[in-house]
Amino acid sequence: MNRRNPLRRSSLIIFLFVFLAPLARAWEREPNSVFAERRAKLVAAVGAPVVIFGYTGHEEANPSYVFMQEENFYYLTGHNEEGAALLLLPESAAEKGWTGPREVLYLQPRDLKQEQWNGPRMGPDDPGIKEKTGFADVETFAKLHDTLVTLNKNFPEIYTELPGPHSEGGYPHAANWSKWVKEAAPQATIKDVSSAVGTLRAIKSPGELVLIQKAIDPSIDAQLAAMKMTHSGLYEYQVAAKMVEIHDDAGCETEAYAPIVGSGINSTVLHYNKLDRKIDGGEIVLMDVGGQYSGYASDITRTIPADGKFTPRQREIYEIVLGAQNAALAALKPGMMMAGEGSDSLQKIAKEYIDSHGKDKQGRSLGRYYIHGLSHHVGLNVHDPSGPSRPLEPGMVITIEPGIYIPEENLGVRIEDDVLITPTGYKLLTARLPRSPDEIEKIMADGKAEREKVRQ
Repeated sequence: MNRRNPLRRSSLIIFLFVFLAPLARAWEREPNSVFAERRAKLVAAVGAPVVIFGYTGHEEANPSYVFMQEENFYYLTGHNEEGAALLLLPESAAEKGWTGPREVLYLQPRDLKQEQWNGPRMGPDDPGIKEKTGFADVETFAKLHDTLVTLNKNFPEIYTELPGPHSEGGYPHAANWSKWVKEAAPQATIKDVSSAVGTLRAIKSPGELVLIQKAIDPSIDAQLAAMKMTHSGLYEYQVAAKMVEIHDDAGCETEAYAPIVGSGINSTVLHYNKLDRKIDGGEIVLMDVGGQYSGYASDITRTIPADGKFTPRQREIYEIVLGAQNAALAALKPGMMMAGEGSDSLQKIAKEYIDSHGKDKQGRSLGRYYIHGLSHHVGLNVHDPSGPSRPLEPGMVITIEPGIYIPEENLGVRIEDDVLITPTGYKLLTARLPRSPDEIEKIMADGKAEREKVRQ
């Protein structure tokens, strides 16, 4: 559920990453042709020059920072190194006097001294660079400025990434580079390309679906391991650490977001990530933890009883949340809306189920304790963009995640699964992970038996 905020690796993990490079995990990437097709769709949609910048590698000063490419740039290029840029020109560019290439990848020149510290990087003059990147034209980054100056003379509009309403909370990537573009092309109107890219990103390619599943599968394994190990007396961080270990071992490069393991009152805090509380018997433990594989996220939540048995009240609330999820899944198909007030709203279906089942201690309906949305897209970001709101379409990957959070009862329950919209309905990508309270109790009982066997 939480936004991307990756859990930073320990110094030991960083040591292993740096000094045992031959054992490092492989980054899987789609073919160059897939990225080229995306670029063609984008520039055709906007009908004007597009310039998008990758990250520089200096967005974060933390010494444990591991570079991850700007998502829209990666989606269009597949290039995962620092300091690059992309320029696209529409077919109509020739009519405006443009005689240059319609696609250019700009790379920084090789710095051999820096590579002694950080490893080899691609350079614009490398042998075979065009074949490696899938670009017929690869230039040094320094040439981009003069190219924009030329475009400024003939093109009234240039598209790039503009800062959004929430983008200034961290490194101002979009603000810095859009200002740079405006200074190079002062006569052009600078427009935001983000929505057009988001529209493309909403529909996942076959290769993306493979990578998303490769993020989901170890996340399921981690949830199962957490169910087996959890008991009163453990700390929340111990459960999270086990889950992260399983992600690492399966080849995930990081977490899709900061792990949430909340027990007792912490189960009612949506983005809880302190993980410093000892788990007590008789309470609930909410685990919202997902791995990231080759840039692609998973997002899974399960809620379990600390010592393996739901109390009657915990089971009641759990089954209401599960019923709401099943009601939404039963209606899930192309044409439905994730939110809204119409009869086609999945959010409304889930909310009405919760509101019509069960009461709080004051006899009030439970809808007041369902305080977040039902769904969001998943892809290169755990909350993937999707462009302007529109009905669900085949190829979209979303979450279905109803929840009830009752602070006065120290009771929060969320059940979250990842689904692929198909032409006739949906496919539950997390189907291997049980959702029923009986199955969860059995897994936890098996884990308890295994622990007792080891102690004997």
